[in-house]
Amino acid sequence: MVAVPDPTSSSESFEGAPDSPTAAPASKPRQSFLRRHWLAVGVFGVFGLPALGIALWATIALSWSYSSGKRAGYVQKISRKGFVCKTWEGTLYTDIAKGFRSDSFSFTVRNDSLAHVIETLSGKRVAVDYEQHIYVPTSCFGDTEYFVTGVSALPE
Repeated sequence: MVAVPDPTSSSESFEGAPDSPTAAPASKPRQSFLRRHWLAVGVFGVFGLPALGIALWATIALSWSYSSGKRAGYVQKISRKGFVCKTWEGTLYTDIAKGFRSDSFSFTVRNDSLAHVIETLSGKRVAVDYEQHIYVPTSCFGDTEYFVTGVSALPE
C-alpha cells in the first residue's frame, strides 16, 4: 500500500497545499475604481462637474452673439466697477433732437484700451458698435448683456 501524505501536517506537504512555499497566496479580487477612489469621485462630482458646466456655459454664451448693432448718442458715464471682477460699465444717452434725451443705453466694455478711448470721448457724440450676449451665467463678465466692440466720434 502507498502512503498518502496528510494535508494537515506541517512537516510534509504536497503540491498545491496552502502552506506550500510555491503556491500563490489566496488574494481578494481587486475592487473597482469607483470603490477604491470613492472620495475623489464624489468631490469631483459635487464641485468639478458644476464648475465645468458653468465654464462651458460661459464660453458658449460669450462666444455666440444674439444680436449686434450700432447706437449713437452721448457717453454720460463710464466707470470700472466690481469687488472681485472689475468690469467697465457705461451709459450712453441717445437723443432724438438737440437737447432732448429719449432713453439711456447701458453697456459693458471688456477691453481696457477701448474703455480708455470711450473715457476720452465722454460727453461727446459717439457711435458705439455692440454685441448682445444673452444668458451669460454671472455678472462677473459684465452687468449688462450689451458688450461694446468699437467706438467712433461723430460730428456734433
